[in-house]
Amino acid sequence: MDALAAVRRVACARDGIVTLQQARAAGFTTHEVQRLCRAGRWQAVARGSYLVDADLYDGVPRRAQIRAALESFGPSAAAVLGTAAELHGMAGLPATELVHLSVPGPVARPARVAHPAVVVHQLVIPPEHSVRVCGLAATGPLRTLADVSLQVDRFSAVSVLDSALNRRLVAAEDLLSLPHLIRGRRGAVAARGFLAEVDGRAQSPLETRARLRCVDGRVPPDALQLEVRDPDGYLLGIGDLGWRGYRIIAEADGRAPHGLPDAVFADRRRQNRLVNAGWTVLRFTWQDTLRPDYIPWTVRQAMTAARHR
Repeated sequence: MDALAAVRRVACARDGIVTLQQARAAGFTTHEVQRLCRAGRWQAVARGSYLVDADLYDGVPRRAQIRAALESFGPSAAAVLGTAAELHGMAGLPATELVHLSVPGPVARPARVAHPAVVVHQLVIPPEHSVRVCGLAATGPLRTLADVSLQVDRFSAVSVLDSALNRRLVAAEDLLSLPHLIRGRRGAVAARGFLAEVDGRAQSPLETRARLRCVDGRVPPDALQLEVRDPDGYLLGIGDLGWRGYRIIAEADGRAPHGLPDAVFADRRRQNRLVNAGWTVLRFTWQDTLRPDYIPWTVRQAMTAARHR
């Protein structure tokens, strides 16, 4: 096996990333690695870490960025906060190019930062709070939720908590230990309040945000994932949010799941069935959640119309 084939084999199992040490073990010299980078065939992602066949990618894949950043700080580095949440597949945090990692001891001084997109923290992470995700060291789901909930706003915190529950990364009873994990830390009072609003039935951050706007506007839904059936038991549709007494359901229209043509047609057929059965169907987008008054006002108007039917 030649050197390039050997390196590609290593990179295939590591998100496209190899270290300089691995490249040299395969037969490359440091000069040859530098030449490949100058030619655009490889790309230095972090100190001593390279993306192999970089010219085949449209930018550096996200997990390759995280892997390279972690490896540039050695085996004691671990992904934390939003980066750990991202590795676990938790949704609800704002998109970012930053890589959050923690390294114990003086190695975490700012002077050691190899790339401006890397944010180094010094967190005490006991072994029982650490896991490996796709071969990368990270805080476990529960510890990640504890750390994140202390640092983000209410909408983001409840969204990521809902996501972790919905994706079964944690169980409802696991969240009972969160107050202990955050006790005495800055932001703990607000974070405990976020826990009271968690509902794992929410299937997306958009659903969570729409629900919280309704709660704030004093028109909280009395059901989530409400199944609407006809007298024969045939399922007409499922509403993300529901107000059963008023026969109102609301759909959270995310761009990804509802943007494809087949999904649009299915949504329209489902809406027609529900309207014909006497239900009011409201549809909300991410942009709607940015206005505190819009969603509750719309729900309240639908309630008023329902009273006069």
